[in-house]
Amino acid sequence: MIAIFTNTMLVLGAFVAMEATAWMAHKYIMHGLLWSLHKDHHKKESDNFIEHNDFFFLIFATPGITCLFLGMQQDYNFLFWIGLGIALYGFTYFFVHDIFIHQRFKFFRNANNAYFKAIRRAHKVHHKHLGKTNGECFGMLWIPFKYFRN
Repeated sequence: MIAIFTNTMLVLGAFVAMEATAWMAHKYIMHGLLWSLHKDHHKKESDNFIEHNDFFFLIFATPGITCLFLGMQQDYNFLFWIGLGIALYGFTYFFVHDIFIHQRFKFFRNANNAYFKAIRRAHKVHHKHLGKTNGECFGMLWIPFKYFRN
């Protein structure tokens, strides 16, 4: 029973830590050192289904895959559960950002939930800045309360 609780906390902790990590990476790496990969994501219109920005998937997936692999090699130790939390965040990011917000696949177009509307509002504010600087709303799931207003 203790192992189930511990493993669950490791998964949840890694998931929450990834939101903070993604926020910092988005603000300081994507809008900083690696802007050259991220800038096509801020273009008004893109004809390409795949963007340079999509290569960040490989950067973010590497620690999760590594933890999963090493944890499996060592009888599903703590690294596996951390890797699972990172992988679940990656899936959530793809689902929320690429499918729900940017509609790369035309699902969930009419979601009428206050939280989902706030996510879309915050992301729209983030994308109103087409350049590298003056950005805001760098997170994905943690939305400032001001975006819940109608």
